[in-house]
Amino acid sequence: MFEVFKKLDWFFKHYWKRYTFAIIALIIASAIGLIPPKLVGYAIDQIQFETLTMQLLIMLIAGYLILTVVHYAISFLWDYTLFGGAVILERWTRSRMMDHFLKMTPTFFGKYRTGDLMARSTNDLKAISLTAGFGVLTLVDSSIFMLMIVGMMGITISWKLTLAALIPLPVMAVVMNKYGAAIHARFTKAQDAFGEMNNEVLESIRGVRVIRAFVQEKQDETRFQAMTADVYDKNIEVAKIDALFEPTMKILVGLSYTIGLGYGALLVFENKITLGDLVTFNVYLGMLIWPMFAVGELINILQRGNASLDRVNRTLDYHADVSNPESPADVTQAHTVEFDNVAFSYPETEANQLDGINLNVKKGQTIGVVGKTGSGKTTLFKLMLRQYPGIKGLIKVSGIDLEAISLEQIRAWIGYVPQDQMMFSKTIRENIQFGKADATDQEIYRVMELAHFLDDITQLPKGLDTQVGESGVTLSGGQKQRVALARAFIKNPEILILDDSMSAVDGKTEARIIEHLRQERKNKTTFIAAHRMSAVTHADHIIVLENGKIAEEGTHEELMKLKGWYQEQYQQQQLENEEVSS
Repeated sequence: MFEVFKKLDWFFKHYWKRYTFAIIALIIASAIGLIPPKLVGYAIDQIQFETLTMQLLIMLIAGYLILTVVHYAISFLWDYTLFGGAVILERWTRSRMMDHFLKMTPTFFGKYRTGDLMARSTNDLKAISLTAGFGVLTLVDSSIFMLMIVGMMGITISWKLTLAALIPLPVMAVVMNKYGAAIHARFTKAQDAFGEMNNEVLESIRGVRVIRAFVQEKQDETRFQAMTADVYDKNIEVAKIDALFEPTMKILVGLSYTIGLGYGALLVFENKITLGDLVTFNVYLGMLIWPMFAVGELINILQRGNASLDRVNRTLDYHADVSNPESPADVTQAHTVEFDNVAFSYPETEANQLDGINLNVKKGQTIGVVGKTGSGKTTLFKLMLRQYPGIKGLIKVSGIDLEAISLEQIRAWIGYVPQDQMMFSKTIRENIQFGKADATDQEIYRVMELAHFLDDITQLPKGLDTQVGESGVTLSGGQKQRVALARAFIKNPEILILDDSMSAVDGKTEARIIEHLRQERKNKTTFIAAHRMSAVTHADHIIVLENGKIAEEGTHEELMKLKGWYQEQYQQQQLENEEVSS
């Protein structure tokens, strides 16, 4: 049950001073809280024996008030320190998870769906935080505070009465242990179901246009209702066990009260304890209710926290498929990019997506990459970005194996515009500044001109300060592509990769963007993948991929002379353009 604390020992060791202070302050506050009942019992005995004077009464009241103020001050300190530590753990773990997500490769996100990762980053972290705060509180109160109360009852009043009143405790320990095991299993299932529901909601929101277009609203609602019902059922199973804690505790506490009052009254009649002692004993029994409840709460919290921590640790223990070399090579510039007999297959697949790729690219060259859908164009670029392990052959930059260069250096060189542009829910200015954080408006307008976006920006309601909405929902496909292009242009990278990133713009706009590229990137390397041959005709070298292999290569003129796939596609597209123009 307490293994969750062992799993969190790295945190407690780091903040041992905070937690030591909080626990000591909590114990002191608890000890101070044990004094007022003795004052009450003492006052009752003085009244019974008619020895209470005004001076003594004033002293008792003054002492009670002083203890109240001191108890309040110390309670504030332990509360602030203890629960502040829990907030730090939540923040720290969330930061670790976010840092972990940013290091992960596509393989990781293929195994863990977004909704489940969100559940682990929210609900599970809350449960872990609760363990480090309220869990520590219930641990101290259900052990040290309980022992302090029992000690005061036994030492200052009667051990016989105390032991009799505590007879229900062993029963409680057995019952709570069984409840705890059930909580752990059911809470894990409930959290897994919550992650699945999160993922379903995300997919429905992202695909709402498709859902409406295919009139699938009712089917989607039915599917969602089924998932919420599953989450509800699993949480109800957790709630059923939760609901058993309080009645069980009340029965046990009621038994303790019954024994305490019955046997205590007998001891008063036998003059073995005073009436004030009996009153004090019953006040202590009332104070014992919380520590007894705390036992149940402790088991509940620890089992929930343990289940959540296991889920989070499984995520954090996932090692990145691609990592930095132990001693990265010092490469300052990307003078050349060389593919030497490169072959690659995605994890869990047998067939090669790329096979026997040989290509030598010099700085300042523009390379066109064309081919049928699924021929391997995007895969080629992903290998350059080192998104996947298991590359056969060598990819070299300036003569150095790509795997010997740090990931940060590689990605600092490359500006990548993928097929599916990701717009953040920010302004257009902020989206472009992802490429260069300190970019001025003058620089932004310049790259927007290169991306042929200046006319569009004047038509938007707030210009650069226009919010693009969730995933750029307020922008058209062509506008999103051009904002993404501007974001890459402002980085002015050594290597620019455009992966079919102008498919949503018209031919004239594409031609202007290409012309701007030719002027701006004379001494920089550029890779352009496209389905429209017009996007690569200016390239210094063009490769045609077919089933992961280079089927044709050369300049535009050379490929036209080969009279292969490239020439066929180019002529067909030219005819289509002429038909559209006429």
